[in-house]
Amino acid sequence: MVSYVYSGTVCGLDSFIICVETDASSGLPGFEMVGMLNSEVKEAKERVKVALKNNGYPIPALKITVNLSPANIRKNGTKFDLPIAVSLLTAMGVVEQDKVNNILFLGELGLDGELRFVNGVLPIAIKAKELGYKKIILPKSNAKEAAAIGGIDIIGMDSLLDALRYLTLDEKEQNVDYPPEKVNTDELFAKNQYDYNVDFADINGQKELKRACLIAAAGFHHMLIVGPPGCGKTMAAKRIPTILPPLSYEESLEVSKIYSVSGFIKEFDSLVVKRPFNSPHHTITENALSGGGNIPKPGVISLSHRGVLFLDEAVHFDRRVLEILRQPLEDRKITINRNNGTYEYPSDFMLICAINPCPCGFFPDRNKCRCTDSQIKNYLSKMSGPILDRIDICVQTEAIDYDNLKYKNDSESSESMREKIMKARAIQEERFKFSRTRFNSEMDVNEIEEYCRLDKKDEVFLEKAFRMMDLSARAYHKTLRVARTLADLDGCERIGKTHLSEALNYRINNDFFI
Repeated sequence: MVSYVYSGTVCGLDSFIICVETDASSGLPGFEMVGMLNSEVKEAKERVKVALKNNGYPIPALKITVNLSPANIRKNGTKFDLPIAVSLLTAMGVVEQDKVNNILFLGELGLDGELRFVNGVLPIAIKAKELGYKKIILPKSNAKEAAAIGGIDIIGMDSLLDALRYLTLDEKEQNVDYPPEKVNTDELFAKNQYDYNVDFADINGQKELKRACLIAAAGFHHMLIVGPPGCGKTMAAKRIPTILPPLSYEESLEVSKIYSVSGFIKEFDSLVVKRPFNSPHHTITENALSGGGNIPKPGVISLSHRGVLFLDEAVHFDRRVLEILRQPLEDRKITINRNNGTYEYPSDFMLICAINPCPCGFFPDRNKCRCTDSQIKNYLSKMSGPILDRIDICVQTEAIDYDNLKYKNDSESSESMREKIMKARAIQEERFKFSRTRFNSEMDVNEIEEYCRLDKKDEVFLEKAFRMMDLSARAYHKTLRVARTLADLDGCERIGKTHLSEALNYRINNDFFI
C-alpha cells in the first residue's frame, strides 16, 4: 500500500510543499529513503524506527520505500521526522489515509517520540495557507510562530502519540482536546514594539548628532558618524531603532521569515515585532555578512532587513567585506549563486557606520593628535569612495564637554523624536501611495524630478555647490533626497535653500576622506 502525507521545506526563502510517499510491501526487509536528501534527513530513518518502537508501533519485516517528492528539490533539516512516521503508519494501515489529507506535518522526533522544535516553519505555513491546506500539525514549541499568520488551524503537539490520537478523533473531539493555537497579533505588537531599555534622552549634548539621526530615520537614509572615542557614536546608533516607526504586520512577516529560516526565532516565540538591529564585530567574514553555505542561509545584511545594520569602527572591517555592501545598498537585496541554484534574500536596511577621524581618534585637534597626514590618509582610505558615495548623511561629532556630563539637560526623548518622524513618514506615505517607493531615500530619478522641484534661485545655488564640491551624480541625487526629507520634517511642500544647505552640509564631510 502506498500512503501520501504532506510536509514542507525551504530553499532560501522559497518554501515548497513536499509529498512523503511511503510504500510498505512484502519482500526482502529493508528501509530505503530517496528524494535528494541531506544527511540530517537520511538520519530520520533511524529516529523514526526507534520512536515508533518505543511508542508501541514496531516496524514489521517489510520492504519499505519512502520518497520525498518532488525529487529535484533538496530536502534539509529535521522537520520530516513526523511526516515520515505518519506516512509509514498510514502505509501499514494504522492510520487511515482520509485522516491525513489536507493536513501538513512538521516536526523532529526524539527517540521517545517527543516532538521537538524545528526551523523554517513560518514560510512553510504561509505557503500551506496559500495552497488551501486546512491544518498544520507541528511541535507545540513552534505553534505560536505558525499561528501568527492566521487563516489556517495550527495544532501544537507534545509527542508522536498525541498526533496519532488526534488523527483518530472526529472533528468536534479534535477541537475540544486539541484546540488550534491562537495569537493576538494586535496585543503582541502593542506590548513589545517599543519595549526598549535605551532612549535618546540618555544622550546629553550632541544636538548635531541627534539631528542627523532624526533625519536619517525620517527618510531611511544611510549615515556615517565621525568622531573621537567616547563622544557617543555607538550610544546614538543603538538608539536609532527606538525612533523608527513600528513594523507593520507585513514587514514583520518579511523579517520573521528570514529569522525563522536562520533559526533565530526561539521556542514558543511568535513574530519578530521590533526593528532588527545588528552590530557585527569587525572580524566578520564575507560569507557571514552576505550569507553562505551549500544551501545559503541569510547573512547579517539580510537579518538587518527593515532595520539597522551598524558597523562600529567601520575602517577596521576587511576591505572586501565592506565592498559586499555595494549591491545591497543599491538593490536592497542580495543574490547568492550556487551550483544547485540561485538564492535571493531581501536586504533593505539602514546602514549606520561609525569611525574615528584618525588612528588615535583625536584629529583635527593637534594638541592631542600625533598622527601624520599619511597615517590619517591610510586609515581613512579603507572606506572606499563607492561606499562613501552611497551614504546619504555624514556627520562629524566632537567630544562632550564637562557641563553636558555633569548637568542633566532637557535632551529630547526617543518618543518625541519618533512623533516627528511619524509625521514625516505620513507625508511620504501619501506621496508614494501609487508607487513601490516607500521612503525619500528610495526615490528614483523620475521621482526626484517630480517631487524635488526647486525655484530658479535655489537651482542656481545647488549648481554652484555641485561644481564647487565636485559632487558625483549619485551624490547630487542623494542631496536632493535628504533635502526632501528635511522639507518633510518642516512640513514644507517645496524644498528651500535652508534644506539644500543642510543637506549639502552632510556631504561636505566626505571631502575629509580624500
